[in-house]
Amino acid sequence: MTTFRAFRIHERDGKIDARFEDIGLADLSPGEVVIDVEYSGINYKDALAATGAGKILRRYPLVGGIDLAGVVRSSDDARFAAGDRVLVTGSGLSENFDGGYTRLARVKADSVIPMPAGLDAFRAMALGTAGFTAALAIHHMERNDQAPARGPIVVTGATGGVGSIAVDMLAGRGYEVIAVTGKADAADYLRSLGAGQVVLRQDFQAGSRPLEPARFAGAIDNVGGAMLAGLLRQVDFRGNVASIGLAGGHELATTVMPFILRGVNLLGINSSATPRAERLEVWRRIAGDCAPRHLDRIATRTIPFAELPAAFPAYLEGKVTGRTVVKIAAQS
Repeated sequence: MTTFRAFRIHERDGKIDARFEDIGLADLSPGEVVIDVEYSGINYKDALAATGAGKILRRYPLVGGIDLAGVVRSSDDARFAAGDRVLVTGSGLSENFDGGYTRLARVKADSVIPMPAGLDAFRAMALGTAGFTAALAIHHMERNDQAPARGPIVVTGATGGVGSIAVDMLAGRGYEVIAVTGKADAADYLRSLGAGQVVLRQDFQAGSRPLEPARFAGAIDNVGGAMLAGLLRQVDFRGNVASIGLAGGHELATTVMPFILRGVNLLGINSSATPRAERLEVWRRIAGDCAPRHLDRIATRTIPFAELPAAFPAYLEGKVTGRTVVKIAAQS
């Protein structure tokens, strides 16, 4: 394969110019492993990068896409061999290194994860960074003694990729899940994933006092801002709040009261920079005890590579529920 198709992001005169190009292997970032990409996915971060709505890339040009799954074509690292099925999520893709929106990818060996038993390229990308992030949040919470018997877990931004998979994973592990969403028509969808209660965002009572009555044992928050502050005021003794997103704002107006009087733990979740050993452990859990039971209800859209650019606006407009898988090439 002399040249291959890639979706590449440029910056020209301060504006983003993203388009399909035919490039060669020499155009890609250095790395030890070359992968024939079969599937990728779309994350909110991908839409920000491709449209210029957010400052994601640290250098230009780069191939977009923070996730990929496929088959190793060649490897200079002894841990991988031609024919191995693998996946890569985060790890600086489409930030510092060329990403997964390409027929052929070259990546750092330390970022490559052997495909866990029970997953294939399609299901791995139906999960993608969203699934990894949801599982990483649960993993961190449970290391801090979160358990179903302690009470309900709130998931905000529940219809997004991370939120949907978090609801499914938590319910599968026996937690009572309260899903908070801004989409009034999503209640049946969230209940089908395992939510025991669905609360519209505008009806969620955040309170205003430094501490409100304890209502929840923990939370996975995709919103940030006032929502995150409200959750902290209402989480019970030694509960965990995993902070993942900032769709509702990056500022946090709170007090020390939840932390010093209730011992609440605020856990920052950074999926991109997760150390390799923990990344391997979390992917094992995703294929095992944290496996979502209803992934087919979450990842209901598969689009061909050529339709990728047209899919981004809906993410910025908040119109997407669940996950979208991008078919880069037919599976071998």
